[in-house]
Amino acid sequence: MTPLHLSFVAERLAREPAVLVTVERSEGSVPREAGTHMVVFAGEVVGTIGGGQLEYQAIAQAKSRIGAADAQVLRYPLGPTLGQCCGGVVWLRFERLDAVALGALSAQLREALQPLALFGGGHVGRALVDALAPLPYAVTWIDSREAIFPAEVPAHVACEHSDPVQAAVPQLAPGSQVLVMSFSHAEDLDIVAACLRRRRERADLPFIGLIGSRTKWQTFRHRLEQRGFTPAELAQVTCPIGILGITGKEPAVIAASVAAQLLLLRPAR
Repeated sequence: MTPLHLSFVAERLAREPAVLVTVERSEGSVPREAGTHMVVFAGEVVGTIGGGQLEYQAIAQAKSRIGAADAQVLRYPLGPTLGQCCGGVVWLRFERLDAVALGALSAQLREALQPLALFGGGHVGRALVDALAPLPYAVTWIDSREAIFPAEVPAHVACEHSDPVQAAVPQLAPGSQVLVMSFSHAEDLDIVAACLRRRRERADLPFIGLIGSRTKWQTFRHRLEQRGFTPAELAQVTCPIGILGITGKEPAVIAASVAAQLLLLRPAR
């Protein structure tokens, strides 16, 4: 589950009871890791614990427990008797989902999100927000143009107007991955320079990605060298961004490529 699911769960939970199914622990090869959640209502399932017979039986078990006050942990070997050949074992916890449990689940999901700063509210920025919506990222979306953001954004996206735009860099969450794609090359340069200064001072921005061609980056390298940045510091910037070999220029294609690159770089949380 992601925060994207929580608003739906909270709204429905106000009208009917549900059971929270959690992968409490696992051994061997399993479809999903410990800490994975699924919410089961009488007529709706939100999230997944991996599909297949394991999930089918877990849903049936959860539905049989709707309204039960006590929690239950059951062991599921993923072998021939379950019709799955993963070979591992999972322990599933079934418990009533109430407001307190929902609050704890929300906090847990937020803590697991990777912070990401996205500079630029243009076409590719919007496509990236859409691509990242179901993924485990907490996005701070930043632009110097106040009216650039859409009226509605996903629950885990915070829009921020910053003028000058690079003034937002010192306030970014520690560990943020950064994507730079503003409407202006001058702004892009100032943002990258601010990110490199922060890395020099705090070393807490693990990824700085700049949209553009290799020619653009060569020009930026020269200008950043004039600002006093060393070759080792400049090597910390990724430009172009995206998965090598994906060459489409459509915003949605670029967004899919960059999202895949970010997932490859995302640390285990």
